[in-house]
Amino acid sequence: MTETDPAPRFVLVVEDEPIIRMNAVDMLEEAGFEVLEAGNADVALKLLETRAHEIAALFTDIHMPGSMDGMALVALVAERWPHIRPFVTSGHTTLRNTDIPDHGRFLAKPYRSAQLTAVVGEAFG
Repeated sequence: MTETDPAPRFVLVVEDEPIIRMNAVDMLEEAGFEVLEAGNADVALKLLETRAHEIAALFTDIHMPGSMDGMALVALVAERWPHIRPFVTSGHTTLRNTDIPDHGRFLAKPYRSAQLTAVVGEAFG
């Protein structure tokens, strides 16, 4: 980012289950966040390649189809775009926050709107 770039303002939600993704997007938008969405890591990477400077937070499921899972995506984002704060979710795996790079956070499914917006809000505050 350069000094002329605006502050990152988007949350990128990466979730392969359309209903769950839609719910997460709705929760975040209702809380006032601007949201981009992707159905897997491959689509997310295409967005990141062109819009990473606009993205402040990544909220991704761990288990997804495609070339990489959510943890591989988080590792790549931490390496290439360290300004993006990672948030990871799963209904099948439990992680400690210390397992996620760049001061990331884990949020177990099912999560409530207040939980999601509180943790993602950390990337903007």
